[in-house]
Amino acid sequence: MDRVPALEEPLKKLLGGPTAKVMAEHLDLHTVGDLLHHYPRRYEERGQLTKLAELPLDEDVTVVAQVADARVHTFNGGRGQRLEITITDGSGRLQLVFFGRGIHKPHKELLPGSRAMFAGKVSMFNRRMQLAHPTYAKLGADPAEGGDTVDIDSWAGALIPIYPACKGLESWKIAKAVDAVLPSAQEAVDPLPEALREGRGFVSLPEALLKVHRPRTKADIEDARQRLKWDEAFVLQVALARRRHADGQLPAVARRPAPGGLLDAFDAKLPFTLTEGQQKVSREIFDDLATEHPMHRLLQGEVGSGKTMVALRAMLAVVDSGGQAAMLAPTEVLAQQHHRSITEMMGELAEGGMLGGSDLGTKVVLLTGSMGMPARRQALLDLVTGEAGVVIGTHALIEDKVQFHDLGLVVVDEQHRFGVEQRDALRGKGKQPPHLLVMTATPIPRTVAMTVFGDLETSVLDQLPAGRSPIASHVVPAQDKPHFLARAWERVREEVDKGHQAYVVCPRIGDSADEADEAKTAKGKKKAEEAETADKRPPLAVIEIADQLSKGPLQGLRTEILHGRMQPDDKDDVMRRFGAGEVDVLVATTVIEVGVNVPNATAMVIMDADRFGVSQLHQLRGRVGRGSAPGLCLLVTDMPEASPARARLNAVASTLDGFELSRIDLEQRREGDVLGQAQSGVRSSLRMLTVIDDEEVIAAAREEAATVVAEDPDLEHLPGLRTALDALLDKDREQYLDKG
Repeated sequence: MDRVPALEEPLKKLLGGPTAKVMAEHLDLHTVGDLLHHYPRRYEERGQLTKLAELPLDEDVTVVAQVADARVHTFNGGRGQRLEITITDGSGRLQLVFFGRGIHKPHKELLPGSRAMFAGKVSMFNRRMQLAHPTYAKLGADPAEGGDTVDIDSWAGALIPIYPACKGLESWKIAKAVDAVLPSAQEAVDPLPEALREGRGFVSLPEALLKVHRPRTKADIEDARQRLKWDEAFVLQVALARRRHADGQLPAVARRPAPGGLLDAFDAKLPFTLTEGQQKVSREIFDDLATEHPMHRLLQGEVGSGKTMVALRAMLAVVDSGGQAAMLAPTEVLAQQHHRSITEMMGELAEGGMLGGSDLGTKVVLLTGSMGMPARRQALLDLVTGEAGVVIGTHALIEDKVQFHDLGLVVVDEQHRFGVEQRDALRGKGKQPPHLLVMTATPIPRTVAMTVFGDLETSVLDQLPAGRSPIASHVVPAQDKPHFLARAWERVREEVDKGHQAYVVCPRIGDSADEADEAKTAKGKKKAEEAETADKRPPLAVIEIADQLSKGPLQGLRTEILHGRMQPDDKDDVMRRFGAGEVDVLVATTVIEVGVNVPNATAMVIMDADRFGVSQLHQLRGRVGRGSAPGLCLLVTDMPEASPARARLNAVASTLDGFELSRIDLEQRREGDVLGQAQSGVRSSLRMLTVIDDEEVIAAAREEAATVVAEDPDLEHLPGLRTALDALLDKDREQYLDKG
């Protein structure tokens, strides 16, 4: 396939080594094409200034503002000098500080009334935002005055592009680099099929690149954005459509439950009826299982909506048809929990071939890395002979020595915690590709599902089973109102007095390995950064908090700890005793986040709640209110009332709707983080498209992509689209999509 030579040109050839090195290391830009797709974050108009009031803390920013005043202060008995300059934009003010010899040039150049672009990292000092030693370029200044100046008119007239920048490479320097490579945009090969481009009235790709970097009007920016968004959405959807098409060509064994078999026997002994949602989703899954190509389905459901029940019925249907089903869980705690709850639900049906077991039954085995040798050997034997129809395990299931008799279905719980390689390795253990059911309790907005899981069909469970209780959530501002925290511990005691149990969750373990990690992180930090973060204490730890509680406000209660570094047998013992009601309060890390089911636990206190993500808090909260008694979740934080962290916690406290929260979560995190995590950790390809706001673009691109791939699966007649796919799907990402 022909490469585009001009766009593949390494940046160091055009820009020189030092600049290219900074671009490669800090912005991941290596070629001319990379730089042309490094779009401005926003545009400044000559008469309009940035909103200083909205600057993000700890980020490199570029602002355009006017100098309001400048003052030199002395300290250390007159030996030290500090220049403080206040800049304004009409919406807010920001302080710039320069020290020592660095004060002379800005003091001479940045006079009140002058305007400039300033770049630096936003920090907090004395509860005020500031830029320490920012670099700056005066706007429209006379080059004869010396210093780093920018002539706005040479910068596309009134619209100044502000680029995502980094330390050592300010926005205006990136703009100059873009000027150097912009002529190469003429050689950009258009990925959109001509009929599609003309039908939707898009400008050509070279024109879009020119307009996005050097717009003359706001209409230019809009034209470019619409076009470039479509490129990103369409190329990604084509990749996913090709994946779906390829999956459709694979053979699989159709799996249908036998009438009067294991599934019917299981349904007959259920003490409740399935919700409408569970019945509908089960029908979708059974329809997929009955086809002769592999099912690829994503089952997403609210915390506690009964996904495990739906998955178990699918597994039993496969066992009915003579196959085996494997459930892959991300942690040993969760694998053991699933094994316990599934064998309890199945009763004698989980004891096939054993004394007292049902004739219709099968064996349900557990396989984890920490099992003793005899138990492990027996489990492996049960799998290879087909004696065990259902296996639940951790990544230990993936090891080479694990062989199945006839693997028909793989269920992956909490998909975002598994590498693609792990899923792929397990799927490779079937004689033919097994069916795949991926489950997640993290609700995913429709657009993210279309973008990240676009190769999977989606089923949604949004109805809670009858008998589930509501969960009340409250923010506890420990710093502002210490008596609120004291009341939180009283509430825990009250719940225990009623015969219930409680969780206390901390972000850190607090053991020596923890401290070693922290020491490593702290090493090499600059003194200036140390001064900035001096007031940030380390996160609260399980071991310390458990000790404080058992000697203080929860004295006399049976308190235990649980975290990921404990021995597996110890973890299992603690969870078993907590489940049996022998422990009143479990102080734990997020190891309890998924799948832990103790209906008698009604209260949860999350310490340093601001250090967890929105979706994670929602997951954790889902561990309480699982029985008939109402649940209570208290979010403890030291963050001040007006902070973004408090706004996030207030959002969690105000709604139990996981889809609404996942939307908030996505809006507050950077898009790339969301997609990068889900797409095997490689950098996000989305620079212009935002999955929350561009739902219509993504949905339309998905339809167009399906049509294109149906007509020409190998894209033989669309070389431009093939080239764009190669650029989008670097090796890692292509592997990710190929493995599905």
